[in-house]
Amino acid sequence: MATKNKARQPLRPQTEDPTALEFEQEETETLADAVAHTSLRPTVQAALTLMDYNKAFGEIAVNTLVADLGKQCELASNGDLLRAEALLMAQAHTLDAIFHTLARRASNCERLNLFDVNLRLALKAQSQCRATLETLAEIKNPMAGAYVRQANIAAGHQQVNNGLPPAGEASRARETENPPNKLLEVTHGERLDFGATGTTSTFNSPVEAVGAIHRPKDSKR
Repeated sequence: MATKNKARQPLRPQTEDPTALEFEQEETETLADAVAHTSLRPTVQAALTLMDYNKAFGEIAVNTLVADLGKQCELASNGDLLRAEALLMAQAHTLDAIFHTLARRASNCERLNLFDVNLRLALKAQSQCRATLETLAEIKNPMAGAYVRQANIAAGHQQVNNGLPPAGEASRARETENPPNKLLEVTHGERLDFGATGTTSTFNSPVEAVGAIHRPKDSKR
């Protein structure tokens, strides 16, 4: 792995190994720290992965890959998604080709287990192709974001709110809860007495058993 001092920044010779990754090293940091910082860069990780999967192209300059990936990331950050759209469309065609290849292979399988494996993989490729095209359509025609806070009223007096309230809203809700009305209750759960205890009334106080002559004839009633 080639190093490049940030203070000097020497030019990389043309005869240098194209697979040697360049990185900048501060004067106050060690070589291991510089390598660690470089390994965290997404473009560096992607470039190393692309080199492993693109061996059919032969020798590839890793630093050129890192630079090109950095340009594409910058374009995407600025809202230019032309490469992303082209990438999704190309992947959709590739997944469609995988689907047809596996589907035809499944049709030529005489054993049921091989037929099942190939057809399942074909349908997975078809599903990924559909998802890729849906993503592309969403990029081209983004849906207007509509966030609706839905409240579901369950049986009884239970209320289920979909989604968490914003930060601080729960505490504010607790602060604004109406306390029990003190005009109706001295202590929560205890009712007020509206007057002094009344005296016992003697009106129609005697209660006697019903005489036989007043009983109904039907004993079942």
